[in-house]
Amino acid sequence: MKILHIDSNHDLLINQLNDLGFANHEDYTSSKAEIEAKISDYDGIIIRSRFSIDKAFLDAATNLKFIGRVGAGLENIDCNYAESKGISLFNAPEGNRNAVGEHSLAMLLSLFNKLNKADAEVRNGKWLREDNRGVELDGKTIGLIGYGNMGKAFAKKVRGFDVEVFCFDIKPDVGDANCKQVSLKDLQEKADILSLHTPQTPSTINMVNSAFINGFKKSFWLINTARGKSVVTLDLVEGLKTGKILGAGLDVLEYEKSSFENLFTSEKMPEAFEYLIKAKNVILSPHVAGWTKESKEKLAQTIVNKIKANFC
Repeated sequence: MKILHIDSNHDLLINQLNDLGFANHEDYTSSKAEIEAKISDYDGIIIRSRFSIDKAFLDAATNLKFIGRVGAGLENIDCNYAESKGISLFNAPEGNRNAVGEHSLAMLLSLFNKLNKADAEVRNGKWLREDNRGVELDGKTIGLIGYGNMGKAFAKKVRGFDVEVFCFDIKPDVGDANCKQVSLKDLQEKADILSLHTPQTPSTINMVNSAFINGFKKSFWLINTARGKSVVTLDLVEGLKTGKILGAGLDVLEYEKSSFENLFTSEKMPEAFEYLIKAKNVILSPHVAGWTKESKEKLAQTIVNKIKANFC
């Protein structure tokens, strides 16, 4: 079987697939049209996020048997159409769930202890102890939306704190010893902290809007290491301004990829984003929650294991 790799990954991915007898070809520079023109020669394709795999691409892939996505989300692939053509889909949320759990906790503790603000002040000669008095995580209630690989990893990380953890998920009976499943209404009634762990789907795009935010009984802290389009930035900023949202840790933004760089070169930066980058109660990172040295290896190994289980 011939596999085309269109994104670079950990070396073990190709090395182990070679050992299993697959023929591995690499093309990290050709355009989507050029890849589409030759994809009929291949039985499998390995991708991260270089381009979307749509119906036209899948129609051209007449011999394709599987798509391996070295990451968690599959929103850049027309999954229903691929499955209708008998193409297996392999993703790897098991590979970076621990990294996402750790990053989510790091963001939360940094917000609670004002670490980004205090660090900047000390570096600028300011020693403001009272102004940087923190908040303890113990005694808080954490609400998770989405309780799959990522949500479960985060719930496991906070197990050592004296906290209550609740989750809302569209799937029934996903709760476990680390987290009690509740209705969305109950979660909004109790949560001091909201952490998002959902894929990008039609139901999660723009999920966190003004109505959703104001549905919480208490002011709360927001952590988003899931998908940027789940949060309406204008409504998030309004929540921060009114104090309904006490602070936010955002690893993802609706302005990602090429549109993000343009924010700093265009004549007019969106006011909502300008507020975020200046806010002292907001921590931003460039979609790296699942992007560790260890996860790079584990993501690749997960894809190898799934291909091996299904095609060897």
